[in-house]
Amino acid sequence: MAAKVSLRQLPAKESSVKIGIPLKNHPLFPLPAYFCAMELSQDTKNILGLQLPTDPRWVNLAEKSLEDILTDHAYCEQKAASTCITLIQRYSEKEKLVEDLAPVVTEEWGHFRLVLAELHKRNLKLGLQRKDEYVNKLLAFQKKGGNREDRFLDHLLTMALIEARSCERFKRLSEGLNDEYLRNFYRRFMESEAGHYTLFIELAETYMDKESVRRRWKEWLNYESQIIDSLTIRGDRIH
Repeated sequence: MAAKVSLRQLPAKESSVKIGIPLKNHPLFPLPAYFCAMELSQDTKNILGLQLPTDPRWVNLAEKSLEDILTDHAYCEQKAASTCITLIQRYSEKEKLVEDLAPVVTEEWGHFRLVLAELHKRNLKLGLQRKDEYVNKLLAFQKKGGNREDRFLDHLLTMALIEARSCERFKRLSEGLNDEYLRNFYRRFMESEAGHYTLFIELAETYMDKESVRRRWKEWLNYESQIIDSLTIRGDRIH
């Protein structure tokens, strides 16, 4: 059952969680060197920049809709892989982007397969892909027309923001689920998404003026907080 909750009414209380812990060399969760020392601190926005935390009650709703949340998660990973392929095709002249995103495509598709395997293991089915209201609202904020470099920056920052919010949601699941196996399962995804968030920000600052990137990133963060505050809290979706 979905319930509308204003996140501004909720405290942003979180425990400190280190996310640079080795994962037994899991091949589908490689941690970039620049990420190994990262930490999710008590105040999420100090690390990810997010202005609003996820309502902690979302985890309880998600746990009651496990087939739906795993289905949605699987499609999120599939769409992440597809988007990275699109970026490579659209900006193939940017060598660092191509080199950095190529392994991310493989990793995201591997994540899709992991979630699919988890569904099968639990005798659950991959459901239909749903309309992603959160992502569609983000896409509406991207600059259309005009300067190609401005559009390029918005593409990278959109991906960074999706990865940041996914990381924050996975953190919630890794701490709040009753199933110990799933808590560990989502801790791994949390670590991976944080690394991807960092990568997209790094790529933006590689090709664009850092001050311009940070100024536009702040605009994105403010806009995303409005989206989070307006969306209905539902347990059948990651975002």
